[in-house]
Amino acid sequence: MSRNCIILLVAAMFVLGVVAWFAFRSGPPHEHEFVPAVSAEGGVYWTCPMHPQVRLDAPGDCPICGMKLVKRVQPPSEAEVDREVLYWYDPMRPDVHFDKPGKSPFMDMQLVPKYASARAGAGQQSPIIEIDPRMAQNLGMRTALVTRGAVALTLNAVGSVMVDETRIFAIESRAAGWVERLHVRAEGQPVTYGQAVASIYSPDLYAAQSELALAAKSGDQALIDAARQRLALLGVSASQIEQVIRRGEAPRQVAVIAPSDGVITELNVREGQQVAPGMPLMRIADLSRVWITIELPETQAGLIRAGEKATARLRGIPGKTFSGEVEYVYPRLEASTRTVSARIAFENPKGELKPGMYADVSLEQASHDGQDGDQQKALLVPSEAIIRTGTRTVVIVEESAGRYRPAVVELGPERQEQTVVLAGLREGERVVVSGQFLIDSEASLQGAFDRLGSVPAGEQP
Repeated sequence: MSRNCIILLVAAMFVLGVVAWFAFRSGPPHEHEFVPAVSAEGGVYWTCPMHPQVRLDAPGDCPICGMKLVKRVQPPSEAEVDREVLYWYDPMRPDVHFDKPGKSPFMDMQLVPKYASARAGAGQQSPIIEIDPRMAQNLGMRTALVTRGAVALTLNAVGSVMVDETRIFAIESRAAGWVERLHVRAEGQPVTYGQAVASIYSPDLYAAQSELALAAKSGDQALIDAARQRLALLGVSASQIEQVIRRGEAPRQVAVIAPSDGVITELNVREGQQVAPGMPLMRIADLSRVWITIELPETQAGLIRAGEKATARLRGIPGKTFSGEVEYVYPRLEASTRTVSARIAFENPKGELKPGMYADVSLEQASHDGQDGDQQKALLVPSEAIIRTGTRTVVIVEESAGRYRPAVVELGPERQEQTVVLAGLREGERVVVSGQFLIDSEASLQGAFDRLGSVPAGEQP
């Protein structure tokens, strides 16, 4: 036998050995079959966490992956035997329907049967959406109870401290002259009522005071009253007029008096500067009472009213709260932010609240069923259960395990992750709070929401 023949024979034997080894390792193809093992009365069954389509009537190992089966309890209402199957579908592609069971052409998994939906009871108008309980369990769907209770409705907002605009005083010159002495030197300097803030020399004021002094010496009451009135019109205070009468002579300078306690917020003149009639000299703000302005969303605009009590906390003053009262709710909605502004008045005798500081404001209200002033309890659902479609507000109600229906609801205010329900639900019902969008998708496929358009919220059972 030649050398080439020997090489060919060895190569052929090696190839046959490799083929035989792969054939032995792979074995016959394994079919993933749906194995129902629960009667129409329901009961206990064992299933594979990785292959929920496997349902056996005894413990053991999964015929697909070999994992140990897990015990499950199926109530009678969930039994899948002796029920009409509408179609089969892939849970990952529920929009594609098949007319017989088998393996999904999209994923390596068995098709799931879709059973004919039943009504929850006589007179039930909302369609029932059925989701395989195994799928709901795998997706971690959660439900919560619709409760009735009185909850403190607290409006929370962030505001900023600002000057009370009703306590701003402007000091202006009523006669031409010069500032010969300035008693305040910078903005922010505190002043008290009656304090002289500047001294002005004005020829007109000097002439008017000289006339008053002469009239006082003559004793002519008519002249005295005329001279007194002229000085008053020029902005001279009553005490300064009386000093001219007592002294019998006109002082060269006329003091400008602070009309209120406060701080200088604007200082527009300096010593030696000429002033003209109507020229603003300075501006004083009384900070013993301040405003905190807040902005509320459009949805909460109707919940705040003038006269309500409020509390404020400031980060710059930890551990202390300030009490105030809503003074005014502005009638205009800010189009860019969709918010309504309100101002709250706070007493500030120690000057702790400084303009420009940020504050956390809370307004306490009592919960109610749409009536002002009463203390009735309201239906409450978790806010995360609510689905807003743009045309209606919907929650998913759990009729029983695996059976759901969408319900149109009318909502009230939302506080502390709870929303008040005014219509559409009953106390004790269960709503889906996690995974409800899966049911929303299923309902959309069936046209459930379109049929709900003729069902008013108040007619929901």
